[in-house]
Amino acid sequence: MVKSGLLAELEHLVSEARNPDTMQIDLMATGQILEAMNAQDQLVAEAVKRELPAIGLGVERIVDAFRAGGRLIYMGAGTSGRLGVLDASECPPTFGVSEDIVIGLIAGGDRALRHPIEGAEDDSAAGQRDLEQVALAARDVVVGIAVSGRTPYVIGGLRYAGQLGATTIALSCNPDSAIARIADIAISPVVGPEALTGSTRLKSGTAQKLVLNMLSTASMIRMGKTYENLMVDLSVSNEKLAARAKRIIIEAAGCSCDAAESYLSQSGNNVKLAILMALTGMERPTAEQALDQAQGFLRRAVGQSPS
Repeated sequence: MVKSGLLAELEHLVSEARNPDTMQIDLMATGQILEAMNAQDQLVAEAVKRELPAIGLGVERIVDAFRAGGRLIYMGAGTSGRLGVLDASECPPTFGVSEDIVIGLIAGGDRALRHPIEGAEDDSAAGQRDLEQVALAARDVVVGIAVSGRTPYVIGGLRYAGQLGATTIALSCNPDSAIARIADIAISPVVGPEALTGSTRLKSGTAQKLVLNMLSTASMIRMGKTYENLMVDLSVSNEKLAARAKRIIIEAAGCSCDAAESYLSQSGNNVKLAILMALTGMERPTAEQALDQAQGFLRRAVGQSPS
Protein backbone atom coordinates (compact mmCIF):
# COMPACT_ATOMS: atom_id res chain seq x y z
CA MET A 1 0.00 0.00 0.00
CA VAL A 2 1.40 3.37 -1.04
CA LYS A 3 0.92 5.99 1.64
CA SER A 4 -0.31 9.45 0.70
CA GLY A 5 2.18 12.32 0.79
CA LEU A 6 0.78 13.82 3.98
CA LEU A 7 0.55 10.46 5.74
CA ALA A 8 4.14 9.68 4.86
CA GLU A 9 5.20 13.15 5.98
CA LEU A 10 3.52 12.84 9.37
CA GLU A 11 5.11 9.45 9.87
CA HIS A 12 8.53 11.10 9.94
CA LEU A 13 7.65 13.86 12.43
CA VAL A 14 9.01 13.45 15.95
CA SER A 15 5.87 15.05 17.35
CA GLU A 16 3.69 12.36 15.70
CA ALA A 17 5.72 9.35 16.84
CA ARG A 18 4.51 6.87 19.47
CA ASN A 19 6.07 7.20 22.91
CA PRO A 20 7.48 3.88 24.14
CA ASP A 21 7.17 5.02 27.77
CA THR A 22 3.38 5.39 27.62
CA MET A 23 2.28 2.42 25.53
CA GLN A 24 0.30 1.04 28.49
CA ILE A 25 -1.18 4.36 29.59
CA ASP A 26 -4.74 3.15 28.98
CA LEU A 27 -4.22 0.45 31.61
CA MET A 28 -2.74 2.75 34.24
CA ALA A 29 -4.40 3.99 37.41
CA THR A 30 -4.89 7.73 37.75
CA GLY A 31 -1.72 8.22 39.80
CA GLN A 32 0.35 6.28 37.29
CA ILE A 33 -1.04 8.33 34.39
CA LEU A 34 -0.10 11.54 36.17
CA GLU A 35 3.39 10.25 36.99
CA ALA A 36 3.91 9.26 33.36
CA MET A 37 2.78 12.66 32.10
CA ASN A 38 4.90 14.48 34.68
CA ALA A 39 7.96 12.49 33.65
CA GLN A 40 7.39 13.57 30.05
CA ASP A 41 6.85 17.20 31.04
CA GLN A 42 10.25 17.27 32.75
CA LEU A 43 11.85 16.89 29.32
CA VAL A 44 10.41 20.19 28.09
CA ALA A 45 12.61 22.68 29.95
CA GLU A 46 15.80 21.00 28.73
CA ALA A 47 14.56 21.02 25.16
CA VAL A 48 13.86 24.75 25.41
CA LYS A 49 17.24 25.33 27.07
CA ARG A 50 18.98 23.93 24.01
CA GLU A 51 17.26 26.60 21.93
CA LEU A 52 18.29 29.60 24.06
CA PRO A 53 20.81 30.90 21.47
CA ALA A 54 18.12 30.97 18.78
CA ILE A 55 15.59 32.46 21.18
CA GLY A 56 18.15 35.14 22.04
CA LEU A 57 18.54 36.03 18.37
CA GLY A 58 14.78 36.33 18.14
CA VAL A 59 14.63 38.66 21.12
CA GLU A 60 17.30 40.92 19.63
CA ARG A 61 15.37 41.21 16.38
CA ILE A 62 12.12 41.92 18.23
CA VAL A 63 13.79 44.65 20.28
CA ASP A 64 15.19 46.17 17.08
CA ALA A 65 11.69 46.10 15.62
CA PHE A 66 10.13 47.78 18.65
CA ARG A 67 12.77 50.52 18.59
CA ALA A 68 12.03 51.13 14.93
CA GLY A 69 8.29 51.39 15.57
CA GLY A 70 7.61 47.84 14.43
CA ARG A 71 5.45 45.11 15.91
CA LEU A 72 5.64 41.50 17.03
CA ILE A 73 3.10 39.35 15.19
CA TYR A 74 2.37 35.74 16.10
CA MET A 75 0.54 33.46 13.71
CA GLY A 76 -0.49 29.83 13.96
CA ALA A 77 -3.36 27.35 13.76
CA GLY A 78 -5.13 25.36 16.46
CA THR A 79 -3.27 25.14 19.76
CA SER A 80 -0.29 26.98 18.31
CA GLY A 81 -2.45 29.87 17.18
CA ARG A 82 -4.27 30.03 20.51
CA LEU A 83 -0.98 30.19 22.41
CA GLY A 84 0.17 33.07 20.21
CA VAL A 85 -3.08 34.96 20.75
CA LEU A 86 -2.82 34.32 24.49
CA ASP A 87 0.70 35.72 24.74
CA ALA A 88 -0.22 38.75 22.64
CA SER A 89 -3.33 39.47 24.71
CA GLU A 90 -1.36 39.40 27.95
CA CYS A 91 1.16 42.03 26.89
CA PRO A 92 -1.03 45.17 27.23
CA PRO A 93 -2.06 44.60 30.87
CA THR A 94 1.37 43.28 31.88
CA PHE A 95 3.60 45.80 30.14
CA GLY A 96 1.31 48.73 29.42
CA VAL A 97 1.75 48.54 25.65
CA SER A 98 -1.03 49.24 23.17
CA GLU A 99 -2.94 46.32 21.68
CA ASP A 100 -1.35 46.80 18.27
CA ILE A 101 2.26 46.28 19.43
CA VAL A 102 1.98 42.50 19.90
CA ILE A 103 -0.63 40.86 17.67
CA GLY A 104 -1.86 37.27 17.62
CA LEU A 105 -3.33 35.79 14.44
CA ILE A 106 -5.02 32.39 14.30
CA ALA A 107 -6.14 30.50 11.23
CA GLY A 108 -9.90 30.85 10.95
CA GLY A 109 -10.08 34.11 12.90
CA ASP A 110 -11.35 34.77 16.41
CA ARG A 111 -14.02 32.05 16.21
CA ALA A 112 -11.19 29.51 15.96
CA LEU A 113 -10.14 30.38 19.50
CA ARG A 114 -13.07 28.32 20.82
CA HIS A 115 -14.26 26.31 17.83
CA PRO A 116 -12.45 24.18 15.23
CA ILE A 117 -12.62 25.81 11.81
CA GLU A 118 -12.54 23.09 9.20
CA GLY A 119 -9.65 23.41 6.75
CA ALA A 120 -8.46 26.80 8.07
CA GLU A 121 -4.90 25.67 8.67
CA ASP A 122 -4.63 24.27 5.14
CA ASP A 123 -5.19 27.67 3.50
CA SER A 124 -1.75 29.11 2.78
CA ALA A 125 -3.25 32.15 1.07
CA ALA A 126 -5.10 33.01 4.29
CA GLY A 127 -1.77 33.44 6.04
CA GLN A 128 -0.85 36.21 3.61
CA ARG A 129 -4.34 37.75 3.74
CA ASP A 130 -4.30 37.95 7.53
CA LEU A 131 -0.93 39.71 7.48
CA GLU A 132 -2.17 42.08 4.81
CA GLN A 133 -5.15 42.93 7.01
CA VAL A 134 -2.84 44.07 9.81
CA ALA A 135 -0.73 46.02 7.28
CA LEU A 136 2.46 44.01 7.76
CA ALA A 137 5.57 46.12 7.15
CA ALA A 138 9.26 45.40 6.75
CA ARG A 139 10.03 46.70 10.24
CA ASP A 140 7.77 44.05 11.86
CA VAL A 141 8.69 40.59 13.17
CA VAL A 142 6.49 37.61 12.33
CA VAL A 143 6.68 34.47 14.46
CA GLY A 144 5.16 31.46 12.72
CA ILE A 145 4.10 28.83 15.28
CA ALA A 146 3.48 25.23 14.21
CA VAL A 147 4.44 22.09 16.11
CA SER A 148 4.74 20.09 12.91
CA GLY A 149 6.52 22.92 11.13
CA ARG A 150 4.47 22.26 7.99
CA THR A 151 1.17 24.11 8.53
CA PRO A 152 0.25 25.76 5.19
CA TYR A 153 -1.34 28.81 6.87
CA VAL A 154 1.93 29.54 8.66
CA ILE A 155 4.09 28.79 5.63
CA GLY A 156 2.04 31.20 3.53
CA GLY A 157 2.38 33.91 6.14
CA LEU A 158 6.12 33.49 6.60
CA ARG A 159 6.76 33.50 2.86
CA TYR A 160 4.80 36.71 2.44
CA ALA A 161 6.58 38.30 5.40
CA GLY A 162 9.93 37.35 3.92
CA GLN A 163 9.01 38.89 0.59
CA LEU A 164 8.25 42.17 2.34
CA GLY A 165 11.56 42.10 4.19
CA ALA A 166 10.07 41.55 7.65
CA THR A 167 12.04 39.41 10.10
CA THR A 168 10.66 35.87 10.23
CA ILE A 169 10.96 33.44 13.13
CA ALA A 170 9.85 29.81 13.00
CA LEU A 171 8.75 28.05 16.21
CA SER A 172 8.26 24.33 15.73
CA CYS A 173 8.91 21.12 17.67
CA ASN A 174 10.43 19.12 14.84
CA PRO A 175 14.00 19.47 13.55
CA ASP A 176 14.65 20.91 10.09
CA SER A 177 10.98 21.67 9.53
CA ALA A 178 9.51 23.40 6.49
CA ILE A 179 8.99 26.66 8.38
CA ALA A 180 12.49 26.47 9.86
CA ARG A 181 13.95 26.33 6.36
CA ILE A 182 12.18 29.48 5.17
CA ALA A 183 12.52 31.65 8.29
CA ASP A 184 15.39 33.92 9.25
CA ILE A 185 15.55 32.35 12.71
CA ALA A 186 14.50 28.81 13.62
CA ILE A 187 13.55 27.89 17.18
CA SER A 188 12.96 24.15 17.40
CA PRO A 189 12.62 22.67 20.90
CA VAL A 190 12.36 18.94 20.19
CA VAL A 191 10.49 17.47 23.15
CA GLY A 192 9.98 14.02 21.66
CA PRO A 193 6.79 11.98 21.21
CA GLU A 194 3.76 12.98 23.25
CA ALA A 195 2.29 10.89 26.05
CA LEU A 196 -0.75 10.61 23.78
CA THR A 197 0.39 10.17 20.20
CA GLY A 198 -0.10 13.34 18.22
CA SER A 199 -1.70 15.32 21.07
CA THR A 200 0.68 18.23 20.62
CA ARG A 201 -1.17 20.45 23.09
CA LEU A 202 0.85 18.53 25.72
CA LYS A 203 4.66 18.73 25.74
CA SER A 204 4.87 20.59 22.45
CA GLY A 205 2.31 23.15 23.57
CA THR A 206 4.14 23.62 26.84
CA ALA A 207 7.41 24.17 25.00
CA GLN A 208 5.78 26.73 22.72
CA LYS A 209 4.32 28.57 25.72
CA LEU A 210 7.74 28.73 27.38
CA VAL A 211 9.36 30.11 24.25
CA LEU A 212 6.62 32.70 23.68
CA ASN A 213 6.96 33.77 27.32
CA MET A 214 10.67 34.33 26.71
CA LEU A 215 10.29 36.16 23.42
CA SER A 216 7.78 38.70 24.71
CA THR A 217 9.01 39.07 28.28
CA ALA A 218 12.72 39.39 27.49
CA SER A 219 11.93 41.88 24.72
CA MET A 220 9.80 43.98 27.05
CA ILE A 221 12.53 43.91 29.71
CA ARG A 222 15.02 45.13 27.11
CA MET A 223 12.59 47.96 26.29
CA GLY A 224 12.59 49.22 29.88
CA LYS A 225 9.27 47.77 30.96
CA THR A 226 10.65 46.57 34.31
CA TYR A 227 12.57 47.94 37.29
CA GLU A 228 14.74 45.26 38.86
CA ASN A 229 12.36 42.29 38.52
CA LEU A 230 9.21 44.32 39.04
CA MET A 231 6.55 45.05 36.41
CA VAL A 232 6.40 48.83 36.41
CA ASP A 233 4.39 49.46 33.26
CA LEU A 234 1.41 47.31 34.16
CA SER A 235 -2.04 48.66 33.43
CA VAL A 236 -4.04 49.50 36.59
CA SER A 237 -7.40 48.39 35.20
CA ASN A 238 -9.04 46.51 38.08
CA GLU A 239 -8.90 46.13 41.86
CA LYS A 240 -6.38 43.29 41.79
CA LEU A 241 -4.01 45.22 39.52
CA ALA A 242 -4.43 48.34 41.66
CA ALA A 243 -3.39 46.35 44.72
CA ARG A 244 -0.49 44.83 42.79
CA ALA A 245 0.58 48.30 41.67
CA LYS A 246 0.70 49.55 45.26
CA ARG A 247 2.68 46.51 46.32
CA ILE A 248 5.18 47.09 43.51
CA ILE A 249 5.64 50.72 44.56
CA ILE A 250 6.19 49.62 48.16
CA GLU A 251 8.75 47.01 47.05
CA ALA A 252 10.61 49.40 44.76
CA ALA A 253 10.62 52.50 46.94
CA GLY A 254 10.49 51.02 50.42
CA CYS A 255 7.59 53.29 51.34
CA SER A 256 4.41 52.74 53.33
CA CYS A 257 1.15 51.59 51.84
CA ASP A 258 -0.38 55.03 52.39
CA ALA A 259 2.55 56.69 50.64
CA ALA A 260 2.33 54.22 47.75
CA GLU A 261 -1.35 54.99 47.34
CA SER A 262 -0.62 58.72 47.37
CA TYR A 263 2.15 58.46 44.78
CA LEU A 264 -0.03 56.26 42.58
CA SER A 265 -2.80 58.85 42.72
CA GLN A 266 -0.41 61.75 42.02
CA SER A 267 1.03 59.90 39.03
CA GLY A 268 -2.36 59.23 37.47
CA ASN A 269 -2.03 55.47 38.07
CA ASN A 270 1.35 55.38 36.32
CA VAL A 271 3.33 52.88 38.40
CA LYS A 272 6.70 53.70 36.86
CA LEU A 273 6.17 57.41 37.39
CA ALA A 274 4.97 56.85 40.96
CA ILE A 275 8.13 54.88 41.80
CA LEU A 276 10.37 57.57 40.32
CA MET A 277 8.58 60.24 42.35
CA ALA A 278 8.87 58.13 45.51
CA LEU A 279 12.57 57.37 45.00
CA THR A 280 13.69 60.87 44.02
CA GLY A 281 11.18 63.31 45.45
CA MET A 282 10.53 64.73 42.00
CA GLU A 283 7.22 66.38 41.25
CA ARG A 284 5.19 64.79 38.48
CA PRO A 285 6.19 67.15 35.61
CA THR A 286 9.90 66.77 36.43
CA ALA A 287 9.57 63.00 36.78
CA GLU A 288 7.77 62.77 33.44
CA GLN A 289 10.55 64.71 31.78
CA ALA A 290 13.21 62.52 33.39
CA LEU A 291 11.49 59.35 32.20
CA ASP A 292 11.17 60.76 28.71
CA GLN A 293 14.87 61.63 28.62
CA ALA A 294 15.67 58.12 29.86
CA GLN A 295 13.50 56.62 27.07
CA GLY A 296 11.27 55.00 29.65
CA PHE A 297 14.05 53.18 31.54
CA LEU A 298 13.38 53.75 35.23
CA ARG A 299 16.91 52.89 36.38
CA ARG A 300 18.32 55.51 34.01
CA ALA A 301 15.82 58.09 35.20
CA VAL A 302 16.68 57.42 38.84
CA GLY A 303 20.36 57.78 37.97
CA GLN A 304 19.71 61.15 36.36
CA SER A 305 18.07 62.46 39.53
CA PRO A 306 20.01 65.25 41.23
CA SER A 307 19.19 63.84 44.67
